[in-house]
Amino acid sequence: MEYGLLTFPTPKPDTSRKILHVDMDAFYANIEIRDNPSLKPYPVVIAKHPKKTYGRGIVTTCNYEARKFGIHSAMASQEAFERCPHAIFIPPNFDKYRQVSKQIRQIFSQYTDLIEPLSLDEAYLDVTHNKKQITSAVLLAQEIQYQILKQVNLTCSIGVSYNKFIAKLASDFHKPFGITLVSPEEALVFLKQLPIEDFYGVGRKSLPSFHALNIYKGEDLYRFSLEELEQHFGKMGHSLYFKVRGIHDAPVISHRQRKSIGSEKTFLDMYITTETVASVVRPLVQKIITRLGELNLKARTVTLKMRYDNFETQTRQSQVERGISTVDECLNQVEALWELHGNSTRALRLIGVSLSNFIDPEGSVQLQLPIHQSIEPRKR
Repeated sequence: MEYGLLTFPTPKPDTSRKILHVDMDAFYANIEIRDNPSLKPYPVVIAKHPKKTYGRGIVTTCNYEARKFGIHSAMASQEAFERCPHAIFIPPNFDKYRQVSKQIRQIFSQYTDLIEPLSLDEAYLDVTHNKKQITSAVLLAQEIQYQILKQVNLTCSIGVSYNKFIAKLASDFHKPFGITLVSPEEALVFLKQLPIEDFYGVGRKSLPSFHALNIYKGEDLYRFSLEELEQHFGKMGHSLYFKVRGIHDAPVISHRQRKSIGSEKTFLDMYITTETVASVVRPLVQKIITRLGELNLKARTVTLKMRYDNFETQTRQSQVERGISTVDECLNQVEALWELHGNSTRALRLIGVSLSNFIDPEGSVQLQLPIHQSIEPRKR
């Protein structure tokens, strides 16, 4: 008896849920403008002024006026200054931002307990069975948007759909202060017209690989079989096959463990010495220290990850009993780890830094990060 290859039909998406992705508009910058309305006409950048940091800082976020000059989050503050010398630079005040974020989450909790914060300024809400018994997800989104404006005097944009993936994409479509609905009937059309770089996981490094296969939009991705995408892109290909078909059934998780914060940088070939490692990893360290500041935590463990040109990967750790919370403290540990374990004669393909083993400023152990943290900064 011959046995043929078994094939299974692609499952249909679960369209019964009502998911919101709430994304605050230029959150940190708009808090500062709210508290000082005289700033409203000006480009506002949340970062220390580059003259005070010798050009080493990064932009946490900026308002929409600053974005007209091409400024965005994670940009070097020196570049932001060069693009817009008359911009107003304001150092981030994470204590204030955390407090406002708590106020907003209290508003969310009036509608549902299924809240999955991703950062201080965005969250998923499952409102399928909500406390107000509002059957229309769009009407509920409008009410949440109104209550945030009324109580906190800030605007947000909301994506509405039947899964988290599409809701998050939708929230970017009508910014600021917009609501975008993608219904189950519209989902395929919506996903097929998206640029491939809008799909989560497709970044600047992997984009040429998609273009090499003539994949530029969702509709190009849709033509590939599951086997073909897995062959070319592995696990990411598997995920994209289902996402471009509107299938993403991940639940809204209100209690999510996260034990580290990290960032990595890839190279074609890079030779690093003890003298240059700090300048190479400084942007990575600035990103993760910014996240640490949002959490109001210190980290006792610093991990340096090194991948060489033969794809051998090494990780080395240092322990700091008192904990670290500044860029310079972290860089000192990275330099020491590189001096002990790095190889300046071999080309690097990747270097990464991560922090873990968290404590609060008083020294109490944090077993996990608060649920509202994402590892990588994103454009706000």
